[in-house]
Amino acid sequence: MQNQTLRNLITGSIFIFVSACSFAVQTVAPASTSVPIDEPTLSPPATLTSVSFKEEGSTPPYTITSQTPQLTSGENEAVARFNALSDQIVQAEIANFRENSLSQASDPPIASGSFFDATYDLVYQEGDLWSLKFDFLGYSDGAAHPYHYSKTLNYDLERGMQLSLDDLFLANSEYLQALSDYCVTELSQRDIGFDGAFSAGAEPILENYRNWNIASDGLLITFDEYQVASYAAGPQTVVVPYDALRAWIAPLGPLRLITP
Repeated sequence: MQNQTLRNLITGSIFIFVSACSFAVQTVAPASTSVPIDEPTLSPPATLTSVSFKEEGSTPPYTITSQTPQLTSGENEAVARFNALSDQIVQAEIANFRENSLSQASDPPIASGSFFDATYDLVYQEGDLWSLKFDFLGYSDGAAHPYHYSKTLNYDLERGMQLSLDDLFLANSEYLQALSDYCVTELSQRDIGFDGAFSAGAEPILENYRNWNIASDGLLITFDEYQVASYAAGPQTVVVPYDALRAWIAPLGPLRLITP
């Protein structure tokens, strides 16, 4: 009887010990707090809206219109920086129009007056990467024709910063030469008079490749009018496939999700 009681006590103690260990293992296991790198880090995710602006004057007559992209996602410092950058881009070009084009306008007007218009396109957005292209159209009354030019904004919401071309590629790599080689080959095949004086606009220097956008199939390079062709040929765009740049792309850089 005493032996049976002892055996029962030992068996019960072992069961309690094993149960306690199991409970301890279950309760101390850490919960995962990692955020998938292919998902936006903001909650709720940012959404793009447009702010309209219009201004008119009579001496000399002019009209200014603009659409400025703005992100909304509650109180967020990275979103606020994006919005400030976007607004700065548009407002700087409006100020440039007032200072230069309007000062050269005919008074009294020859035609219907001067004008300036700022628009934008969302070229790419995935996760925290946003790539926008701003297009500006201006005219100074009395000029032979309007003018057009572009600016771009590539932004990483996760890091809260505007991206440069250097951010996409390995340090000290020859990515500019690769971009130039591809664009020169592509532009040379177009009937735009690229060969000759205009070829300098595609040489491998950062200024020539200032207008770039991340796109789904490659880097979109925009050359403004007169940069690689005459005014009549208009602005030129070239999409440089990521495969043509793969040797120089930083494996942990912003393009890691687009070029696995």
